[in-house]
Amino acid sequence: MSLAEAAAQASRAASALADARQGRAASGVERAVLVAVEFTGQRRRLTSAARLARSAAAVSIENEISADDGEAQPSVGAADDLDFDASLAEFQELARSAGAQVAATLVQRRARPDAATLVGQGKLEEIAGVAASIGADVVLFDHDLTPSQLRNLEAKLPCRVIDRTQLILDIFARHARTREGQLQVELAQLEYQLPRLAGRGKAMSQLGGGIGTRGPGETQIETDRRKINLRIDHVKRQLESVRRIRRQQRQRREAVPVPVVALVGYTNAGKSTLFNALTEAGVLESARMFATLDPKLKQLQLPSRRRILLSDTVGFIRNLPHTLVTSFRATLEEVERAEVLLHVRDASSAMIEEQKAQVEKVLGELEVEGKPVIEVMNKIDLLPPEERMRLAHGAGTRAEGAPVAVAVSGLTKMGLNELLAAIDAALVADPLVEARLRVPQSEGAALAALEAGALLRERSFEGNLVALTARGPASLLDRYRRFAVRD
Repeated sequence: MSLAEAAAQASRAASALADARQGRAASGVERAVLVAVEFTGQRRRLTSAARLARSAAAVSIENEISADDGEAQPSVGAADDLDFDASLAEFQELARSAGAQVAATLVQRRARPDAATLVGQGKLEEIAGVAASIGADVVLFDHDLTPSQLRNLEAKLPCRVIDRTQLILDIFARHARTREGQLQVELAQLEYQLPRLAGRGKAMSQLGGGIGTRGPGETQIETDRRKINLRIDHVKRQLESVRRIRRQQRQRREAVPVPVVALVGYTNAGKSTLFNALTEAGVLESARMFATLDPKLKQLQLPSRRRILLSDTVGFIRNLPHTLVTSFRATLEEVERAEVLLHVRDASSAMIEEQKAQVEKVLGELEVEGKPVIEVMNKIDLLPPEERMRLAHGAGTRAEGAPVAVAVSGLTKMGLNELLAAIDAALVADPLVEARLRVPQSEGAALAALEAGALLRERSFEGNLVALTARGPASLLDRYRRFAVRD
């Protein structure tokens, strides 16, 4: 083959790759190369809660195994491998949630990150080769990249480079439906882009020098930075307007004391499925991460006839960018104002303790860790029968001071009655009280209100009076104290 023929063949191949990319872009699906990096010199430390849980599990197993049994105990290295494998699977699910087609996954283990490109030079060449050979549209890094690392990687790779934070922001942008959600995503994106303007081309650099770069006025980078700062200020003002309306709505709700109970938990723990099972609200249920972005509120009646507002919120994830926690503070105000938190956990996950620790970390940032918490062990329908029974029996025996735990399945609606009873018991702002009343039959409105909002028993008729015992919220029974029987 002559040089001319080889050049023509290479040109045709490049053209075919470009056409394929345009076709995928038009369909909304992009071919992605995933890059996961584990730094062995500073292995990802498991949180103290996860380590304590694993240690306790190891001690329990050791106590159950007799001395003559030769079964090997799980090693720390095996636990670390499990942590990395679960993190990699989670990253792959993040990529699919963003609409990417995972074409290749590359892993590098090195002692410490490379200051210039995060990965080593050899691995960078391998990534470039794989991306070029499969016609990748984007390379996704399961790590946050510094502005200089992002710039260096884009210079050496044949396609776009996206880090973990930018990927999560993209998923949030896809799922934002309300005006408030869209503003919050835009604010987080702008704050992410601001420090990454430096070095985006020589024309934007103050250090460029030479013909065409001298003269009065601001450089391109200063112009772009000023525009972004102006846009950030504008978005913040619009968000404050949304928050003011939300505060007014909340004040109207608080005029009638209805407690708020908020669902919190790791992303894809089944919060929306459980929300639908409890309220029949019909909100979107999806296995994709961050399918719920905008908060949902729905009224729910408890077994005691008390009414609550149940709130479905955005899921959390490990290494959740701080800008997202800050930007979505308005959305998470329902969590801050909730009387009880339902921490929904995926009982079938191998990383259940690590996920719990990540949720508690975000709750700590929101300064709500002191609220009453009910641990909802969800997805028990995915567990083997014996494990399901053990979890159901263990849920009722908790150590003193530990959160109440309830085993449920939002999909099959198992354990929902026990969960509602646990919520009833956890509410303290409007406690349940019992009163003996004699209500005239002419007070039809009072009788109807008691029937709707309290549990009535021992009902009898004494002339034109209805004698009954009512058990219900104090706020309701206090309105009818005039009918109370005096001892």
